[in-house]
Amino acid sequence: MTSRERFLAACACKPLERPPVWIMRQAGRYLPEYRELKSRHGFLSMVRTPELATEVTLQPIRRFSFDAAILFSDILVVPEALGLGYRFKDEGGIAMDGRIETRAQIDALAPADCVPTRLGYVSEALALLRRELADKTALLGFGGSPWTLATYMVEGGSSREFAAVKSLFYSDRPSFEALLGKLTEALIAYFLMQIRAGADAVQIFDSWGGAIAGPDYEEASLKWIRRIVAALPAGFPVILFSKGAATQLQAQAACGPRVLGIDASVDLAAAARLLAGRASAGGGPAPALQGNLDPVLLNTRPEIVRRETNRLLESMRGTAGHIFNLGHGILPEARIDCVEALVAAVTAWK
Repeated sequence: MTSRERFLAACACKPLERPPVWIMRQAGRYLPEYRELKSRHGFLSMVRTPELATEVTLQPIRRFSFDAAILFSDILVVPEALGLGYRFKDEGGIAMDGRIETRAQIDALAPADCVPTRLGYVSEALALLRRELADKTALLGFGGSPWTLATYMVEGGSSREFAAVKSLFYSDRPSFEALLGKLTEALIAYFLMQIRAGADAVQIFDSWGGAIAGPDYEEASLKWIRRIVAALPAGFPVILFSKGAATQLQAQAACGPRVLGIDASVDLAAAARLLAGRASAGGGPAPALQGNLDPVLLNTRPEIVRRETNRLLESMRGTAGHIFNLGHGILPEARIDCVEALVAAVTAWK
């Protein structure tokens, strides 16, 4: 069985001798070859140049033989395509080229049909990767959720309190819905473009879903994700990852993704039991689950990583539809030997 076949079988909840493994942000700052390339070209240039994005995407595949490669890009390319660019601040964090403050600014954003043209470099990178990977390794595309992208656009960059976007949601719902509607249509066009270019699955990063988790999560985030999933080809593997929204697992499953990414705050086996119970009660098929080792463990020692990886694997024994991953993105301080220990533990597990 190829890595690609293993990954797609896991998405379909088919029994496997071991789960496939990849890790969020696997192409990134913990790799010396990535740091060397970035020092010469810069992050945004690597994102926008198909050959460079392809090289960065392949670096962890060459080193660790993950079962899936995820395109090297950024969720903020979509706001950029709509007319609101971004940059990284010297002191850390993201700054947008302005912020959305009025309905007129929302109405002035570019239409969704500009996305395939303005983000053609993403399609080119995926096509290059599909040729490089052939049928051996799964290829993942991705994008942010409408809510998560809106937080950056309304806050003007990174935020801790999300006061501006929450204020827009609560005090000017028509403008909020106009912005989220535009982002939803843009993301549908973006994901369809990625699928046409050869992506085997796409991951929706609802990274700030937890900022408004609770009774307003449906209206602020999930209903827009549901529209995206419904607009993509029936049965196509969509992975939904929402950080800090553990109370919403059943609602997330009901919106139709084939896979739910689970953050490290959740007991993965308990989540599997919860969703299996929902399925047996007539709530629809249980999704596959992706996750959810704490990324900090990769900053420790290989023997600790092996122990905790095996503990997580054992907790999911007999559960079809498990994709081994971290509970969030790998940290820049991660040790190469710890990543090697993780992959070795998963691939040797029986």
